[in-house]
Amino acid sequence: MRIFILCLFSIAYFPSSSLAIQLHGDPEGLFVHQIAHAFFAISMATLLYWLFRMKILFSRGWRFIGLGATFLILWNINAFIGHSIEGSDGVGMVVEGNKWAGIVKFYHLTDGMAILYYFAKLDHLLCVPAIVSLYLGLKELYSNNSSTSKG
Repeated sequence: MRIFILCLFSIAYFPSSSLAIQLHGDPEGLFVHQIAHAFFAISMATLLYWLFRMKILFSRGWRFIGLGATFLILWNINAFIGHSIEGSDGVGMVVEGNKWAGIVKFYHLTDGMAILYYFAKLDHLLCVPAIVSLYLGLKELYSNNSSTSKG
């Protein structure tokens, strides 16, 4: 256990890089990542289908989980579109100076595609509500289960 704690401490105290941005190798990494987005969206759609089919979406906890699944479907579609534009030849990322800031350059994209790319980069506006909805749904299901098992 001490070795594990020592390893965690050394990773946190002596980082070689932050690894905060995942770069996809051309083109295989992007293809696999896009397939993962499609699979995740299909999985969430399947969950929604079964929630409707089993008619349990009418309880408060499952309704939050269904809402979270809906947001995750939209997030995956949004990310898929953003990665598709990003993978084209029309977008380039230039990191300058201290590597904390970057400039996105559009080489040969139409204005409409550039605006679509900009909005696709605002994916946290879909992802955060999805996670909050899932949390609220699980919390509600847990509290309902706790109260019924006590009484």
